[in-house]
Amino acid sequence: MLLSDGISNVRALAIPAGITADGKVTENVSSVLVKWRSGWLDKLHQVYVNGRLASVTSDCEQREIAVPIPSSEQTAVRIEVFATEEENAHIDQSEELNPAAIQQGRAQIDFAKTHNLPTGATVDYCYDNGSGNIDYDNPLNISPISLWPRQQDNAGFGLSSFGKSDFGFDSSASIGFGKGNFGFGEFGFDACLMNWQSNQLSAGKYTFGVRITDSFGNVNDSSSETEQLTIIPPAKPAAKLSISAFDKTTNHLILKID
Repeated sequence: MLLSDGISNVRALAIPAGITADGKVTENVSSVLVKWRSGWLDKLHQVYVNGRLASVTSDCEQREIAVPIPSSEQTAVRIEVFATEEENAHIDQSEELNPAAIQQGRAQIDFAKTHNLPTGATVDYCYDNGSGNIDYDNPLNISPISLWPRQQDNAGFGLSSFGKSDFGFDSSASIGFGKGNFGFGEFGFDACLMNWQSNQLSAGKYTFGVRITDSFGNVNDSSSETEQLTIIPPAKPAAKLSISAFDKTTNHLILKID
């Protein structure tokens, strides 16, 4: 079984084919370094390229891996990351993938965790499925997502235990430098972001809602909703793109497509 919920920030960084004697990089990219974030701590991760199994992680904490990609100037390369059970990690489960997913996209929702959010609260992400009315009874996430999952999320530097908490606001419910363990994690505003990414959605217009429930079961009556977002298929990459000139007056590059 392939699990995509809880996996976000999937990025592909080009690995050059080599460096010539004069220091120039060979532009023929045949592999990329894929990085991601995942809330699954007890599962391995598989990376699929254009619907085919490309690689699998070796332990449950690994969040990056290099995979080969096809060299094509006609279509975008689709890279997907899924969590799976260890016994299925080396099995190609591409039959579970939707062949039409290349015509789909994802939505990402970020919001800052502040002191206004209650300790022990959970978050659910919902959407309108294109109908115009958000269905809060059927959230997109499998289970409620904790706002403050770790002890380090609830106190500033030294407030919980010296050297084991974080460097941020000097009061409760604050996070910052060293999120997760002192000396590791994000820094500044990025450490205070709650990040969620949807599964593959068909092209169309959607509105998303964020529902927050406190530890007593009380639901936030003023649940936040996004503006209407447009989900579009991945863009077709430009073929044979080159720089024809540089305009010094406007500080702009002039590009040319052959």
